[in-house]
Amino acid sequence: MRKLYFLVPGTDGKFACGGLWVELKTVTFAQQVCSADVVTYRQREKGQLFIDDLLKEKNLDDAIFIISWGFDIAQLAPKLKQYNVVYHAHSAGYKFNLPASIPIITVSRSTMGYWGQKSPNSLIYYLPNQIADEFVNLHLQRDIDVLVQSRKSSEYLIKQLIPALQQRCKVFVVDAYVKDLPGLFNRAKIYLYDSAEYWAQQGVSEGFGLQPMEALACGCQVFSSVNGGLADYLDPGFNCYKIAGYSQEYDVQRILKTLESSTSLALSDQLLAEHRTENIIQRFTVILAELNDFFDHQNQHSSNIKNFTRRRAAKLFTQRILGKLKKKYFQGMQ
Repeated sequence: MRKLYFLVPGTDGKFACGGLWVELKTVTFAQQVCSADVVTYRQREKGQLFIDDLLKEKNLDDAIFIISWGFDIAQLAPKLKQYNVVYHAHSAGYKFNLPASIPIITVSRSTMGYWGQKSPNSLIYYLPNQIADEFVNLHLQRDIDVLVQSRKSSEYLIKQLIPALQQRCKVFVVDAYVKDLPGLFNRAKIYLYDSAEYWAQQGVSEGFGLQPMEALACGCQVFSSVNGGLADYLDPGFNCYKIAGYSQEYDVQRILKTLESSTSLALSDQLLAEHRTENIIQRFTVILAELNDFFDHQNQHSSNIKNFTRRRAAKLFTQRILGKLKKKYFQGMQ
């Protein structure tokens, strides 16, 4: 089993975000299967490997570089061209292409579908994000009616819906880092999440959307957008409610009705189990075995499947039109 090097720009400061925490968690899962280390490439850090130093070493044929930071892939992939490279895709929509020599591991089926269309000759795998065991319903008394985190929230949510709800119920808006997120979710009756507007401005997709699933796992009722990776598991009317539904008044009506209702929507145990540690490690073990076989093959063979380039697409389109014209011509001759 080859050693894995997970490349991240840095592990603290300005690089701190959900995507970084997910990647660092993935490293811990990998370390239960094979040897794996974190490597930084934008800033040197004490106690961490740095990419320029690592590339000076020999025998890197026995290593796999895992790249994941979407905005940096267009520069990293060519730099690592001579090595074994895997792209860990957290979201979709970045303006780059990948050769078939780089397998792709996606965190959502939404992202898997994107790369399945964009890079049809690449090996593609699905490795779901983890929902930690502490995200569980503790069945405590809930003292918050509506919980919302301001980060990634739409203008409608912050400026219209929340002020309207504050006149009718107890709303708690989080605008800073929360140390005990499971505890906060266990205090809330309803969690609001509306990220479609945020990701549209970024020009990329919601890769997974951990917080609505974490909230559901803790027993919250969730009103959420269903963009990108959220559509993997959210099912409006069955395990959640769709937010921004036609009008502010209708949203308020549905939220207040949910607060008063004795029934609740929840994720299935089967869906939650898919995102727990045991399943992720099992899947990762299978994926890594296949990747090792692939890189053994790649060392001996070249790719010989034609890429679906714009030029090839134009050629196929022309051939299809000519084929239709010929068919009509011969039908007319009969």
